[in-house]
Amino acid sequence: MSGDEREGVSLSNLDQQVFEGATKRDLVDYLDAVSAQILPVLTGRPLSVIRILRGQDPFMQKNVPKYTPSFVRTVKLWAESSKREVSYALCDDRRTLLWFGNQRAVEYHPALIPAGWNHPTHLVLDLDPPEGEDFRIVVRAAHLVRQALADCGLRGAVKTSGAKGVHIFVPLAEHGIEDVAAATRAVAARAERIDPDLATTAFIRDDRGGKVFLDSTRAGGATVVAAYSPRLRPGLPVSFPVGWDELESVKPRDFTVHNAAGLLAGRDPWTENMPEPQQLPADLIEQGHTIPIARVQAMHEGKRRARAKRAH
Repeated sequence: MSGDEREGVSLSNLDQQVFEGATKRDLVDYLDAVSAQILPVLTGRPLSVIRILRGQDPFMQKNVPKYTPSFVRTVKLWAESSKREVSYALCDDRRTLLWFGNQRAVEYHPALIPAGWNHPTHLVLDLDPPEGEDFRIVVRAAHLVRQALADCGLRGAVKTSGAKGVHIFVPLAEHGIEDVAAATRAVAARAERIDPDLATTAFIRDDRGGKVFLDSTRAGGATVVAAYSPRLRPGLPVSFPVGWDELESVKPRDFTVHNAAGLLAGRDPWTENMPEPQQLPADLIEQGHTIPIARVQAMHEGKRRARAKRAH
């Protein structure tokens, strides 16, 4: 049988392949099995998803489609990039999660700022390995970030990104968007300074010189893939929380829609590992405000290089 119904949601074509090594049934069963763990990180947050429809390339969906059922809660937000109002879904319950799974929504990217709030709940750093390097180099860089955080009295939780890197989340007391963005840049700069041969904050790929990129741009209105979210990779690996002392002994491919629910065994390590919300030190925020915003700096630098090329 290719379909069934759960929580009032009709599920269809469950035996179709979603991506290499995983069927739609694998995806839906996994989301259902981890609903108690993934819903707390999605609830109340404007959600972007990456869907993959049969015979099409994957696409990021922010605006909910016209046929979205009435039980899916939504929130309208102004999107600066597209200069229009976007109607985002709020995935607050199992029924909505199952509906998304049936829509072949594989990746779940909640906003860092919940709907109706004006401050981010976490400071986030996204660590990316250089091309061709294995996960161990990212783990070493993650410990630099942990050290930089500890040096200013902060603690965070870490998870595999489900792709090639890791995400470090620091839960925050109430701070404004600009101050959190500034502190994120400062933490990255301090981690880079501990070992500049290993890690870099260079936004332009060609400037990274084979080092791990400490991406401090996940701030403000940004989204980050949720803990427990599958990723569009062969076998559907998932973004999985790990203890700091376990990082050395894991690889991102260890956790997939096929085994992650069993590994959790009903536990929620993301919540367990997450420290209490913390106050950002004033000097960290202050330092961050002196560091240029990476994307803006990269844009200006790109234009400058293009001009220099034309001049030759």
